[in-house]
Amino acid sequence: MKTKNAILILLILVNCVVLLGQIWPEGVPPFARIVNIVFLVSSLLFFIVSLAKKW
Repeated sequence: MKTKNAILILLILVNCVVLLGQIWPEGVPPFARIVNIVFLVSSLLFFIVSLAKKW
């Protein structure tokens, strides 16, 4: 359960970075595209694993 909470906290932090880039595009760092892709892929994997464990 601690690992799941740590992953959720990490995803929330990365989500905040992605959201900040959407709200304030002028302040986006040069690595923002990579952060967006990593966030989307890791979120997808987390949700797939979570659903697979419930079935």
